Amino acid sequence: MSDKSFLNWPFLEDRHRHLAEQLETWCDHNLPVNHGDIDAACQGLVRDLGAAGFLEHSGAAEHERLDVRSLCLIRETLARHDGLADFAFAMQGLGMGAVSLFGSLEQRTWLEKTRAGTAISAFALTEPASGSDVANIQMTAMRDSDGYVLNGEKTWISNGGIADVYVVFARTGEAPGAKGLSAFLVPADTAGFEIAERLEVIAPHPLARLTFTEARIPESARIGNPGDGFKIAMSVLDIFRSTVGAAALGFARRALDETLKRSAERQLFGAPLNDLQMVQGHIADMALDVDAAALLVYRAAWTKDMGAPRVTREAAMAKLYATESAQKVIDKAVQIHGGDGVRKGSVVESLYREIRALRIYEGASDVQKIVIARQLIGS
Repeated sequence: MSDKSFLNWPFLEDRHRHLAEQLETWCDHNLPVNHGDIDAACQGLVRDLGAAGFLEHSGAAEHERLDVRSLCLIRETLARHDGLADFAFAMQGLGMGAVSLFGSLEQRTWLEKTRAGTAISAFALTEPASGSDVANIQMTAMRDSDGYVLNGEKTWISNGGIADVYVVFARTGEAPGAKGLSAFLVPADTAGFEIAERLEVIAPHPLARLTFTEARIPESARIGNPGDGFKIAMSVLDIFRSTVGAAALGFARRALDETLKRSAERQLFGAPLNDLQMVQGHIADMALDVDAAALLVYRAAWTKDMGAPRVTREAAMAKLYATESAQKVIDKAVQIHGGDGVRKGSVVESLYREIRALRIYEGASDVQKIVIARQLIGS
């Protein structure tokens, strides 16, 4: 049983503790799922999380705000039980984040579907030449008499190939660089839009490269004002970066749980493995990293929920520390498990593959350091 003492920290309220209890019970009965068919598994997870009501937290109802602490609690709990379940929940939130924050009443009909689990969403920002450098987006959205025409390519798009709707960022040219981008809501059946390639990674998730060739969308598909794309993307990431840290925290907690169990059961030199001072030292380091990450994650979430307009520094710190420390915690877990730690299909081997991508997506660790430094230098 994972340490739950953090639920009593002043960052959280009774409603969060109740949510954590409800979700824990659901996870015990429903996770992990069979990962044999990744697309089908994700589709099933979205459907089941929606039916259980947990996807309501992935987006904000009209005139309400996203509760970042709830997002973090859900991601941490799901990640501890099944990384694919965390992925399925997270992408419903990230994919519709722009609509939650800036969407029109008409666009919010998609949000109602994704919150119910009857539609799957995706966030199409990354391009072959612009990952963390969002201002370098090359895809274009040119005005015509009926709206916009999209041309270009996106890659490493989560839920690519199974999503029903994509939030796509493209260059509309109001100004150079970051000030000339806009965001659009693009249904998967839009003519001229294609899944060019499915991408496989070490921890299987639905990922794809997308192409847009003379793909026409109405003006009503634009989210917010022309040229607001960069602001919209950064506002979404400002919220969801903390939740990436929460997912990493969930992985780290599971690794620590597995290590405590293994070290108590495994005999070495006639005594339990956890009698060795070296192993005790590793366990202490792991616990320290877990608690420090949790403090940073829930500080960032609480700060945003208390009304801070931006939590750029706090979210960057939470994501950077939680993902980097989780990698170290999981590596120690693999080491203490010995040969079983690298056996395909073991819990810690799966965690080792799952954690690596979190140090890259939504702003790589090196980029987070730049973000933190610039926030301090500019303050």
